[in-house]
Amino acid sequence: MKIIKTQTNNPVDHDTFIHQPDASKTRVANIPGKRLPFPDQIGNYQRNIGTPTDAYQDSKVYIVGGGIAGLASAYYCIRDGKVSAENITVLEHLDVAGGSLDGSGNPETGYMVRGGREMDFTYENFWDLFQDIPALEMPAPYSTLDEYRIANDTDPNYSIARLIHKQGEIKDFSQLGLSKTNQLALIRLLLKPKEELDDITIEEYFDDSFLSSNFWTFWRTMFAFENWHSLLEFKLYTHRFLHALDGLNDMSALVFPRYNQFDSFVKPLQNYLKDKGVQFQYDTLVTDLDLEFEHADKVTGTKKVKAIITEKASEQTTIPMGSNDFVIVTTGSMTEDTRYGDDNTAPTLDFTKDSMGQSSGWKVWNNLAKQSDVFGHPEKFNQHVDKSAWMSATLTCQPSAFIDKLKTLSVNDPYTGKTVTGGIITITDSNWLMSFTCNRQPHFPDQPKDTLVVWLYALFMDKEGNYVKKPIPECTGKEILSELCHHLGILDDIENIMANTIVRTAYMPYITSMFMPRAKGDRPEIVPDGCVNMGLVGQFVETHNDVVFTMESSVRTARVAVYELLNVQKQVPDINPLQYDIRQLLKAANTLNDGKGFIGEGLLTKLLKGTYYEHILPKANQSTNGNDSIFTQQWEAIKGLWHK
Repeated sequence: MKIIKTQTNNPVDHDTFIHQPDASKTRVANIPGKRLPFPDQIGNYQRNIGTPTDAYQDSKVYIVGGGIAGLASAYYCIRDGKVSAENITVLEHLDVAGGSLDGSGNPETGYMVRGGREMDFTYENFWDLFQDIPALEMPAPYSTLDEYRIANDTDPNYSIARLIHKQGEIKDFSQLGLSKTNQLALIRLLLKPKEELDDITIEEYFDDSFLSSNFWTFWRTMFAFENWHSLLEFKLYTHRFLHALDGLNDMSALVFPRYNQFDSFVKPLQNYLKDKGVQFQYDTLVTDLDLEFEHADKVTGTKKVKAIITEKASEQTTIPMGSNDFVIVTTGSMTEDTRYGDDNTAPTLDFTKDSMGQSSGWKVWNNLAKQSDVFGHPEKFNQHVDKSAWMSATLTCQPSAFIDKLKTLSVNDPYTGKTVTGGIITITDSNWLMSFTCNRQPHFPDQPKDTLVVWLYALFMDKEGNYVKKPIPECTGKEILSELCHHLGILDDIENIMANTIVRTAYMPYITSMFMPRAKGDRPEIVPDGCVNMGLVGQFVETHNDVVFTMESSVRTARVAVYELLNVQKQVPDINPLQYDIRQLLKAANTLNDGKGFIGEGLLTKLLKGTYYEHILPKANQSTNGNDSIFTQQWEAIKGLWHK
């Protein structure tokens, strides 16, 4: 099988079919011979059945890792690759599927979710998958996507208390607070080629005024960015979510599932795969792949997996690969080596330079990388626990003074089943930069009616708390709860709150490791050069323009892997093209200036007034009185900044 990576809109045969087109490198044009949609063209035309339809019915596919990328790989092997479901085996080290999409526990000992998922309308691959997966609770023919949409269509999301301070007082969160200099810095970043941003951090590019703005507080707490993370990844995020900037402050751009991520997504998808005949083999660690290289330099030439090396109950087993078999591997895990705590116990923290990145979830990628540079450099991501870790806690709550306070910060009463906080509430004067959220309740299908589940996390791991004089990783659940109560101004009721709240904690050393500064080649391609029967998926592989830390990106990598390995004649469209929409660009420019208009607004208003296109102009908070006053006000401020 030959896969040509060169970008084109005019494939001439199967060997040059582009499964993962790149919209950032392609000038759109209708030309003779063009047969495929533009690289980021989305819609039903992409729901075709690709050919061939029966070439791999007898192939066996082994999927290493039962997270969302692995499960999606199995789905696309069945739907588009036409692989027989009973010939697909998921090899999972844990005793449950889902990977980082977890959700477990009970009201007696406490529920646990290590993280949550803020979602977006533009997750084209994710919704492509889940529009075919039967709903968890609704009857046929409803899908998981139908169930999700009904929940959000009837209960729109927003926040009334995005920021709080001064022991529970709601802080004004209506403004992004970016200076003209910072606005221009963002625009310059959007215009920069990606290739110029290798190994550059956010704090190396932006000044302190940007890093202390409301914009950065909204951004970093929603997406879990740190100042020392990758500027390239921040740029990709800005392109990816440009359309959502005007909902950044009140979270009105977000949608959320009915339940936790495991019950909402993993359970229905796994049920579907099991019903089809996919095999799940748990408690099985894949430690290595036996590779055959065509050339001695192990970079050029073909590379073929001959066998999969597994370990179960301390016994090593080798799974031989047939000539028409495939393996799809999840490289790394953001929740690998999680350390847990509870009400009275802090997590065990024993990471050393020698132990970082050496646990089970990194074994396959580490071993691949030792054999060839085409497999990337995992040490760029898994050797910096001090810069990639944060801690979360799940609170299982009975009625108490804490719930009474929560109600004052919520859109709806938490017990109504509707939107509660509408996303995280960030405590801006918290030394830990702590945020907490209460999603629609119940958060678990079996959750009692009088019980609420609240989730919190903190970004700063090395700072002492304001009330509890310890860094949060050293704290017990009760100490974290005390710190939260301090910031909510309800310490006087701490005994009542403690008696009615169970706290379970999770310290995740690699939770934002995929945000670490990187350069081209640090992440492997989804199908590395020369690999004929192996694909790599998840959060640590290279895509053209998509971001990390989303379920969408995991599903995208799975889809690309299947299409390339099985040569399915279908495209995986690039990210939703809203970044090129003039309406979104104007709206974003207006939002970054806190609704006060944008440069050239007066001239554009005069030009479009009374025309068909007048509606593309965003509403400004203050009138320009028919002239280009914004241009006049801003021109002097931006002189000399453009080429800074």
